[in-house]
Amino acid sequence: MTAAIRQVTIVGRVQGVGYRAWVEHRARARGLEGWVRNRRDGRVEALFAGPAEVVSEMIASCRRGPSSARVEAVQEEGASPEALKLRRAGERFSVLPTE
Repeated sequence: MTAAIRQVTIVGRVQGVGYRAWVEHRARARGLEGWVRNRRDGRVEALFAGPAEVVSEMIASCRRGPSSARVEAVQEEGASPEALKLRRAGERFSVLPTE
């Protein structure tokens, strides 16, 4: 399997509904590396790294989100391994502070 690193931005009612915790749980269950954080403008941003097929499945899940969220759009783009350095030391997947 080919490795992939994708950065996504989720737009809609995605803050205050448990979206970050949902992403963290789903990403860890899939064995992905990366991080998730709220943005001050109301969006959620995440980085997923792992087998391309698993990363694609995770992004597809983000388009639905938890039942209390209302996802309007998911924007995705490639990212470099440098972006993984934002994780907390020793963690495969981190919930980062709002930026």
